[in-house]
Amino acid sequence: MNAAFQLICGENSTKLKLTPATDGGEDLKIAEVVDYLNNIRCNFELPTLSAAVSTLTEETVLEINNNKMLPVREAMLMELRDENMTCVARFMPPSDTGELMDMNEILNDLNYKGVKFGIDEDAINGFLRNREYFKEYVFAKGKEPVQGSDAYIDYHFNTDLKARPTLKEDGSVDFFNLNIINHVEEGECLATLHREQPGISGCDVLGGRIKPRDVRRMVLKFGRNIDISEDMNEIFATCSGHVNLFDGRVFVSNVMEVEDVNTSTGNIEYDGNVQVNGNVATNFSIKAKGNVEVRGVVEGAEIEAGGNITIARGMNGMSRGRLKAGGNIIAQFIENSFVDAGGYVESGSIMHSEVLAGTEIHVNGKRGFISGGKVSATTLVEAKILGSDMGTETLVEIGISPAVKRRHKELEGLIAANDKTINRAIPIMEAAKEKIVAGREMSEEQVDNLKGLVQLVKEKKKEQRSLKEELETLTELLSDEKQAAVVVQDAVYPGVKIAISDVSKIIKEPVRYCRFIKDRGDVRMVGMI
Repeated sequence: MNAAFQLICGENSTKLKLTPATDGGEDLKIAEVVDYLNNIRCNFELPTLSAAVSTLTEETVLEINNNKMLPVREAMLMELRDENMTCVARFMPPSDTGELMDMNEILNDLNYKGVKFGIDEDAINGFLRNREYFKEYVFAKGKEPVQGSDAYIDYHFNTDLKARPTLKEDGSVDFFNLNIINHVEEGECLATLHREQPGISGCDVLGGRIKPRDVRRMVLKFGRNIDISEDMNEIFATCSGHVNLFDGRVFVSNVMEVEDVNTSTGNIEYDGNVQVNGNVATNFSIKAKGNVEVRGVVEGAEIEAGGNITIARGMNGMSRGRLKAGGNIIAQFIENSFVDAGGYVESGSIMHSEVLAGTEIHVNGKRGFISGGKVSATTLVEAKILGSDMGTETLVEIGISPAVKRRHKELEGLIAANDKTINRAIPIMEAAKEKIVAGREMSEEQVDNLKGLVQLVKEKKKEQRSLKEELETLTELLSDEKQAAVVVQDAVYPGVKIAISDVSKIIKEPVRYCRFIKDRGDVRMVGMI
């Protein structure tokens, strides 16, 4: 039991009974005794009181003054803890002839302090039945909020857009078995949306509302050859073919398969995926809205794909070949070509070419070199060798272009302007609706103006969705730029220029096993991680 004290009000003096702690209870705190005596305005000698409390080993009655005091009532001290989620009470005993508190008095004191939620009357009755002083009682507890859950989507197919060629035991790279196409049958469920579950607000003991965290909403995004269930929670393929996830959207397409692209086929333009089992000859072109897979060699040809481009045996562009993909480009080698990928570029070697990647460039395999020309990526360029011992001029760029940053700022302005237009129009539309409900007639001109306003809001909301999707994509790119690096797994030679955003460095001496990053406004070489 905790140590205790009690005031004794005599006829000619005032005394204080001090009781030591037992069975491991809390010792008496001199500060608590002093505060109590000061609150009831009882005179005392601090040194005498302090000495008695500090040496207390058995029950002691200490005379503290020669004055007569009126009886002192039982008292309750209250404290709010855990950001007002808990109300703790501690009781001081009455003097030997003082009055006790009752349930109503305790409830009134709690109410006076603002405690109005989660009051535990059983705990109060527990004290009233067995009054233990200098012990903490929890008289009220708040209610924690129940957190909701974010929406999420289960895709029932492989969504890994970073499929990589496998490295063989001899060090060469297998650019044939990539497994980047997901086959799908008509009627197959492609994705399931699990909707968000909103949380439930909590409340502290003072009645203050505690909001749960906001939950993320999602919708299923899809393109052609896909149907959606009535509850908008599942999507299904309406034809057999291949399923792809690109830019958050699911689409299904058939595959056009040919042996070679040459005079026997002419140029190819197709809405889905294209698979070439042989080669693509010089001066021919392939344009596909899906993926393009070439299992042979691409010569001085042009290939454009909305998804990925895969060339199992590489490309010699003869200074006229071009590859452009909305997704990733994978080729065993790239020579004398122009390459532009919205995602990453993966190759065994790159020579005298201009290669642009929206995210990363990886050059692996036995040779793994980038020599001559220019390569540009947003976050990473990785190769075994940069340049050559002959001093071949090679430009390596990483980071976000100023044009992208300007577009990001422009999008923020357009979204803000559209919000302003929509917010101005909505009150006018609501006022017109109230007139119609009230049966008030509107002139033909007013009706025409209202129709125009409704159409304007509809168009602006549609435009907002598109702008916000683009802004989200650019925001992610700007975030990734902070981690931009050029990684050299073997050697970088003189003649190589490394540019990161708006700063650059020309290599003048061969260096090995290093990494280049932007640090304090300069391109710096650091060790491998």
